Amino acid sequence: MEQIFPTAEHTAAALRAGEVTSADLTDEAIARIEREDKAVNAVCVPDFDRARAAARRADRARAQGEDGPLLGVPVTVKESYNIVGMPTTWGMPLHRDYMPAEDAVQVSRLKAAGAVVLGKTNVPLGLQDIQSFNEIHGTTSNPWDHGRTPGGSSGGSAAALACGFGALSIGSDLAGSLRTPAHFCGIYTHKPTLGLAAARGMVPPLTPALPAEPDLAVVGPMARSARDLALLLDVMAGPDPLTLGVAHEVTLPPARHERLCDFRVLVLDEHPFIPTGSAVRAGVRRVADALVEAGARVERHSALLPDLAEAAVLYTQLLFSGSVARFPVESYEVLRTRAAGLSADDRSLDAARLRGMVFSHRDWIEANGRRELHRHGWRRFFAEFDAVVCPVTPTPAFPHDHNPDPRERRIDIDGVEYPYFDQLVWAGVATMPGLPATAVPAGRSPAGLPVGVQLIGPVFEDRTPLRLAELLEHEIGGFRAPR
Repeated sequence: MEQIFPTAEHTAAALRAGEVTSADLTDEAIARIEREDKAVNAVCVPDFDRARAAARRADRARAQGEDGPLLGVPVTVKESYNIVGMPTTWGMPLHRDYMPAEDAVQVSRLKAAGAVVLGKTNVPLGLQDIQSFNEIHGTTSNPWDHGRTPGGSSGGSAAALACGFGALSIGSDLAGSLRTPAHFCGIYTHKPTLGLAAARGMVPPLTPALPAEPDLAVVGPMARSARDLALLLDVMAGPDPLTLGVAHEVTLPPARHERLCDFRVLVLDEHPFIPTGSAVRAGVRRVADALVEAGARVERHSALLPDLAEAAVLYTQLLFSGSVARFPVESYEVLRTRAAGLSADDRSLDAARLRGMVFSHRDWIEANGRRELHRHGWRRFFAEFDAVVCPVTPTPAFPHDHNPDPRERRIDIDGVEYPYFDQLVWAGVATMPGLPATAVPAGRSPAGLPVGVQLIGPVFEDRTPLRLAELLEHEIGGFRAPR
């Protein structure tokens, strides 16, 4: 029989009712990690002694009448977040001993909410992969099939949640790094609207933890239920107290609707750059059928939808422009030479990646201008629709592939191979214009692997896809742990 782990909401309620103590919950979580994580390798930097001490403090605080949204709830944190007293390496061997001087903003918010941090979860080298392995901490495996990846770069957090290692986790998303692991591991996550949650302290080793606003990238919640996502997002949301937080507070608007029958949804399962595998199509269809049966207005096409092909090229160029911005000059010149050799007729995503890597500032400004046109197109779209349902990636979790040259890797879609990074186009649908997107489980493949979909909503209306996710959880079922 599959295990059913309690949600953070139920755990918090049990703590408030005095049915359990944080010390007991923390000991149970630690025992589970020590017993089961050798096969998965999700929690790469345990912090059990401090977790037990934090749990005891939480129990004392509750005994004195204190409370908090997460008081006493055990959680994990992605390795890339700075935590005082723990190394932050981003999987880079050169920085295996780097110790930050202060907590990341989101770690501070977790602690202020009363959460008990069990440890850090594994990531890929530099957070730049769709898998989670590195020389320092090794390989994290998918809990459903240890021969497959849990995704990346928040793969350790997704695997930890699927295994019951804590009730919540926090991750980040630039190229689907929250949504892909959720889809691969059968959990829930939410990529917030760009700029909704402060990211200070989620930075590479030795990088100053400044209140900068990164392009495309966000930090966000991961959980085993849609309601838990909303609970954790309320803790995470808000501007950096050093900048916009001086003058602003965040008040998100309520969800547009409370019943499935009132939602207006566009369902997509085809992308102009890459096919969607049969298992993922089935997951999208399952969600679409549930919406239709509930009486929602479901469409398959809309002239209002911004052009997906142009969006994919823009996203690819902006993404890879940022990824190589700090390359040595010699490496940059090699890329420029390769890009100059491209045919003007080459409109492949491989070409878009290479051109993006050598963008001039003028090129970036021009691409950003086209992005603003797409953002306005989405505003018009969401005047007529409330959400988009679409894939996260074209396939369920794929086998581990540690080829050191990602350009040589391939993704198998129903027996046909495609360039490895082409699978990122679905993540870019929400990322490029900065839209919120909630990833939800939508069944399993014939091989028993989890399949998820993403629910994309209007900018800064994050509660709309979160509410839709909650309603769908009741209609199609939610998280189930691997045997």
